[in-house]
Amino acid sequence: MSALAPSLAAPLCGRGSSGVSSKPSVVRRVSVSSFRARRASLHVRAAANGAAGSIREQAGRRVPLENSKLFSAKFVPFAGDTSEEYSLDEVIYRSQNGGLLDVQHDMEALAMYPPEYWKALFDERVGKTVWPYGSGVWSKKEWVLPGISDDDIVSMFEGNSNLFWADRYGREILGMNDLWVKQCGNSHTGSFKDLGMTALVSQVNRMRKQGKPLAAVGCASTGDTSAALSAYAAAAGIPSIVFLPANKISLAQLVQPIANGSLVLSIDTDFDGCMRLIREVTAELPIYLANSLNSLRLEGQKTAAIEILQQFDWQVPDYVIIPGGNLGNVYAFFKGFKMCKDLGLVDKMPRMVVAQAHNANPLYRAYKAGYENFEAIKAEPTFASAIQIGDPVSIDRAIYALKETNGIVGEATEEELMDAAAEADLTGMFNCPHTGVALAVLKKLREDQTIGPNDRTVVISTAHGLKFTQSKVDYHAGEIEGILGKFANPPVKVKEDFGAVMDVLKGRLA
Repeated sequence: MSALAPSLAAPLCGRGSSGVSSKPSVVRRVSVSSFRARRASLHVRAAANGAAGSIREQAGRRVPLENSKLFSAKFVPFAGDTSEEYSLDEVIYRSQNGGLLDVQHDMEALAMYPPEYWKALFDERVGKTVWPYGSGVWSKKEWVLPGISDDDIVSMFEGNSNLFWADRYGREILGMNDLWVKQCGNSHTGSFKDLGMTALVSQVNRMRKQGKPLAAVGCASTGDTSAALSAYAAAAGIPSIVFLPANKISLAQLVQPIANGSLVLSIDTDFDGCMRLIREVTAELPIYLANSLNSLRLEGQKTAAIEILQQFDWQVPDYVIIPGGNLGNVYAFFKGFKMCKDLGLVDKMPRMVVAQAHNANPLYRAYKAGYENFEAIKAEPTFASAIQIGDPVSIDRAIYALKETNGIVGEATEEELMDAAAEADLTGMFNCPHTGVALAVLKKLREDQTIGPNDRTVVISTAHGLKFTQSKVDYHAGEIEGILGKFANPPVKVKEDFGAVMDVLKGRLA
């Protein structure tokens, strides 16, 4: 199949989310000097106000960005009728022809500010406790949900995750000197899903305040989505419901929504079956769908791409490798990079690589067939359980992103992904199996010289390794059938005897 051209390629009409033009015919481009003056003014006002009230109350007294009322976003079809559009305040997930929706920003309004202005503004907000800009997502608020009130935002200051220079692993294992790992799992619930969920739950919070009859938010999940949804819904006081495939997620992932008070339905099916059920349920009940079928999620997730550029002082890496399951994150990263390029913050795009587990590899099969014909598959069990998806919702989005960046799709067997994660752990990391998939694919691309020794490469680590400790325990204990465990490091049992201890130590240190 061929991927359809999305809304990003459509002419931007400069219309607000209501569909009515709100921008004057002549706009004034804002200078960097005006940003500096505004920043100094804000510092003076902050000092004068002191700590009066909570940080949310302080945000309510803050003077907004000049021209910020001109910023807007709306739902449009990912591909199809360019005249079809919807307010972000509408409960809608698909276009009239059944296709996916996309969030389209008024790029003309954003372009009134030069690239240097956005760089300075984003840099100014990083790591602060100013509400809501201390969040890695909401520090880019104007590019995410520009119309939402600061008071409606539900945030735990997610994002701002570590971009880790994998010096020893790159140098000794792969012969690379510029390998980086974006630790998206260093977040509130332990995965990149927090980035999307803060955007979606904030919008739901806004709509509930508007009187929209939304009784709860719900999702189907392979574990990480449910953890993020339950936490953010709990923070907002919104009921949440999660559909989980029985016995197919880790105990750590299961306990998170339970602890946060979600109604957890453990269903005897796989993720794709849970997804079908939640779509049927949300069509009948006032439950807002929180899966990546809902493009609001991607608006938050795209900020990880912007953050990578920011952390590299606005230099573009050569390759970005992303584990792929439902594939929404692939398009989200593409959107983040594309917005930066379109608004002049950078001058090129990285080459994107999607890494799939061999047991759940429908995109890889389509890639090998030249994208001529995509066929959903029945995903087989994989240690990379969060990407155990055979019928990805965002397949068209991902294919488009890959075509636009001359992208690559690779795969890794169960042994390859577990060995790759364990080998990297020996250099100081603590990888989830999904990161193991990405590292295994990277290893293959180095072996065939697709990626060179000096290419700046970023591996996206999507979740924290502590969510998947059982698979690590089994690997190091040699208890996984069919996997030798090349890098296993089991504990050594020894008697309570000085001589016995010394024998072990001398043998190891010799």
